Amino acid sequence: MSGRAPSVLKFAAALRAAAEREMAEMTSTAVIELLHLFESAGVEVWLDGGWGVDALLEVQTRPHKDVDIVVRLSDAPRLCEVLSLRAFSVRPAGTRSSFVLENLSGLEVDVHAVTFDESGNGVYRMQSGIDWIYPAAGFVGKGSISGVPVRCLSPEAQVLGHAEGYLPTAKDVSDMEKLRSRFGVELPPHLRR
Repeated sequence: MSGRAPSVLKFAAALRAAAEREMAEMTSTAVIELLHLFESAGVEVWLDGGWGVDALLEVQTRPHKDVDIVVRLSDAPRLCEVLSLRAFSVRPAGTRSSFVLENLSGLEVDVHAVTFDESGNGVYRMQSGIDWIYPAAGFVGKGSISGVPVRCLSPEAQVLGHAEGYLPTAKDVSDMEKLRSRFGVELPPHLRR
């Protein structure tokens, strides 16, 4: 029996760690710290996804496990380098332009790396190999998190990003409805309640 106890304890510890990672929350403080880290490293990012919506609304509307960011492809290696100093590592199965970094606590930074074309559009190569275009006008979004000004994708770019390419979840629809209510952006039928 004594030979089994250490393996049972290791298994229980692994289950606890997995549960803690599942409950990890990317707080407003953590997002601001990451944005300051990126800025100090000379890496320009734009918030996308849930935190991007909340930044536009200037209030946190729900808990977030991750932060979605858009970054220049040329800055992606530097971004990974500075995040590695905070114990983040790249999760397997990503691509050069689409990958997730995760720390031991389970917090995630979901990276969409773009190359800007001559018109200022962000060209993002998705995991499928298809190019997705973030319109140049989408990079002018401004918001705030806990009173701190941040760059984010515009409300229209947020809707565009949620309108195609995947099946939106209930929280995606809720986020889009909040943008429609606040900014009057037009939503396609599948992003309405």
